Amino acid sequence: MDDVRRCDVLIVGAGPTGLVLALWLARAGISVRIIDKTAAPGTTSRAIVFHARNLELYQQLGIAQLAVQGGDPLTEGNLWVGGRRVAGIPFGRSGEGVSPFPFMLIFPQDRQEELLIGQLALLDVHVERETVLVSFDQDADGVHASLKSARGVETIDTRYVGGCDGAHSTVREVLGTQFTGGTYNHVFYVADLEATGLVVDGRLHGALDDADFLAIFPMKGEGRVRVVGAVQRDVADTASLGWSDVSGHIAERLRLSATNVRWFSTYRVHHRVAESFRRDRVFLLGDAAHIHSPVGGQGMNTGIGDAVNLAWKLAAVLRGEANETVLATYETERMPFARKLVATTDRAFEFVSARSRIAARVRVTVAPLVLPILFRFGAIQRLMFRTLSQTAINYRASALSQGVAGRVHGGDRLPWVPAAGAGADDNYAPLAARQWQLYVYGVASEATRAISQRTGLALHELPCSPAAAHAGVHENTVYLVRPDGYVGMIAPQARAADIEDYVVTHGLRLQA
Repeated sequence: MDDVRRCDVLIVGAGPTGLVLALWLARAGISVRIIDKTAAPGTTSRAIVFHARNLELYQQLGIAQLAVQGGDPLTEGNLWVGGRRVAGIPFGRSGEGVSPFPFMLIFPQDRQEELLIGQLALLDVHVERETVLVSFDQDADGVHASLKSARGVETIDTRYVGGCDGAHSTVREVLGTQFTGGTYNHVFYVADLEATGLVVDGRLHGALDDADFLAIFPMKGEGRVRVVGAVQRDVADTASLGWSDVSGHIAERLRLSATNVRWFSTYRVHHRVAESFRRDRVFLLGDAAHIHSPVGGQGMNTGIGDAVNLAWKLAAVLRGEANETVLATYETERMPFARKLVATTDRAFEFVSARSRIAARVRVTVAPLVLPILFRFGAIQRLMFRTLSQTAINYRASALSQGVAGRVHGGDRLPWVPAAGAGADDNYAPLAARQWQLYVYGVASEATRAISQRTGLALHELPCSPAAAHAGVHENTVYLVRPDGYVGMIAPQARAADIEDYVVTHGLRLQA
């Protein structure tokens, strides 16, 4: 047994989900090993859109600005129907006041992985390449796993396992967890081009017509775009398809001319959710737990959300700062969102791609009339931004969520309040500690200060400005905020003692 290597958490899969899980844990002083079957990081990727909520989580890790500098903020889009522009989509304006990052970021998965791998290297954590999980079993003490690499087979003992190994997850297969759902009939394609034309202008363009949908994303570099669409005809051999097989209709509709095809690939998409996200000490995250339509660019973002949700809970348990029961909330918080996301993207995809005569008529005749009107309303724009950006995700039904004050409930993301004269950090700067904290917009009472001292909870007093009121927070109310920036409990200061009851109930041990 002396040859058995040990770590706190074994992470299987080194995509963005696994890398974020590893980084958050390593920053918390947790020993991790992260393995991946590939010989090197990918150099191409289908996932390219990074949303505001994940940039907020990256802000907590201190790497949001590195991501923004490495990507391309996208603030505008256009909707085309039948080759005619019918509406503009102001991503930037619709996100103002909602997030310090009021845009979508074009930040492909390969560059994402490069950033995360570099941050892990600073902590002396390195991806173990060409290493696969062979098997594992678990008991009350931990998980005993067998790994295979060029060095041979080794046994590892770990407290927990994070299965971040994609749609064909070995972790999920070893657990025997069902992955229910189905496969879309459509064949998708993705092309990375150097191109010219009206739509090569640094904006996102989405096109609908009577046959299929198309999205064109601007990429870093002069004249570079990413084109994503559905192959119009039924094909048996997708490997034989090339850009020339799909480009004719695009050129006709949007007058896009490719001067160089850097990369082209076809793929099929599944819509599935695992029957459970956890079995004892083993967890499923990202595509290992849920996969869905690419509509809205939610896949990579959702996996990273899974990683952060689980990471702070594992860190708290392993550091003796919370009871192990807190781990049960990973599944109860993330699974409902995954199911809702799959259902929502299914409906959206059916609308943009259904080939029935009625669906085609709606896209070509009704959409051009209705959508421009809807997009003019600020409330619709904000709803669209909050939905796509994942800032609207909440865990109100969680066992960790209590209280309500106005529009903000326990389980909501702590609203972002722009501070006059401040940069993108403002009230997210204290959250960089990634610990449970108390927030009061106004003046903290003596009772609240005493509770902060007794429990070890950091107390932050922020101005109750008009911007704070607009964001929905209440003056002089106590917000107990989780390490991931979500509100655990809301209490009026007259009942600040309820905070201590919450701390005891959930076994939080926060005093330094």
